[in-house]
Amino acid sequence: MSELASKPSALGAWLLATRPKTLVAGVVPVSVGSALAFRAGGFHWLPALAALVGALLIQVGTNLANDYYDFRRGADTSARLGPARATQQGWLAPKSVLGGALACFGLAMLVGLYLVAVAGAPILVVGLVSIAAGYAYTGGPFPLAYHGLGDVFVLVFFGFVAVGGTYFVQVGSLTPTVLFAAVPVGLLGVALLAVNNTRDAGTDAAAGKRTLVVRWGVGFGRAEYLACLALSVLVPVILVVTQRASGWALLALIALPLAIAPARRLLTQSGPTLNQALAETARLQLVYGFLYAVGLAQ
Repeated sequence: MSELASKPSALGAWLLATRPKTLVAGVVPVSVGSALAFRAGGFHWLPALAALVGALLIQVGTNLANDYYDFRRGADTSARLGPARATQQGWLAPKSVLGGALACFGLAMLVGLYLVAVAGAPILVVGLVSIAAGYAYTGGPFPLAYHGLGDVFVLVFFGFVAVGGTYFVQVGSLTPTVLFAAVPVGLLGVALLAVNNTRDAGTDAAAGKRTLVVRWGVGFGRAEYLACLALSVLVPVILVVTQRASGWALLALIALPLAIAPARRLLTQSGPTLNQALAETARLQLVYGFLYAVGLAQ
């Protein structure tokens, strides 16, 4: 049930707790937002770098908070089907993990001060809401993931907010095209979540974690995954047809064959075998995101 058979070193445990394989979800939207800024003639490397660092700090903080709260709420137990979690395995003290989450959120706020100085008060609001939502994903009195709002959270914050915010801190404005271009970025993050929630449907239900898959069944998770892939194909095509992007935006579609294996796995398998589908979807997200960013910059 765990990817690790033995206890890692303290440093290794902290590294695993940050969930490094998931961090592509923070890198891709900043890359896409920066590519759009470049095409608009407003790319600035220092705000772009600060946006990347801030996004990764919030994501790591969210991951650590998830590690802590999923353990405390009983979602991560010895019956866990996914990769090992540091708190659940006893590798790190729960309070240390929560402290690490809060430290990451605090550092993100420091980075945000620079971005506020560059882009003004709107970024202050975006930053504070993003941090609050990252904590509330599994923490607080109304944990979003436990009430079926995780999918909305990922679409909004890993799509619209991350792409739009990165563009805004460089260009100083926002356009409907930028927000529309952010849709597949957020949807591929939702696709990752759909695999995760489909795999964990049984243990989530037992812990009272009412994801959309728990509410509406494994069939919903599979349909959601396929819908995310389909829309990720459609958006670049619409951008090109409406002349909101050059034909280079279709470069992202080269990555689509990478979706075949995880889609087939999700449709025909269950349980721990879906960990491979999760890794394959992360690879799809990385390659699609890189090609999409290159195409949008032209």
